[in-house]
Amino acid sequence: MPTYEFKNKETGEVTEQFMKMSEKDQFLKDNPNLEAHISNAPPFGDPVLLGIRRLNGDMKETLQRIKNANPGSDIRIR
Repeated sequence: MPTYEFKNKETGEVTEQFMKMSEKDQFLKDNPNLEAHISNAPPFGDPVLLGIRRLNGDMKETLQRIKNANPGSDIRIR
């Protein structure tokens, strides 16, 4: 079961609630003074394509073998 964060619309206080996904909608209906709140969104994006990190040699070699075995593939090795 996930932990959800809710923000009180009047006071701005953020609280956490541990509940099933199916219970979240009913919880919000029962508590109209609360709204869903996300304080820490998970990072997303490919760090290699964003230029933050480079592929190590083993991964490059593996991708090169896959590319060679599949002519016409769209694999880009950086």
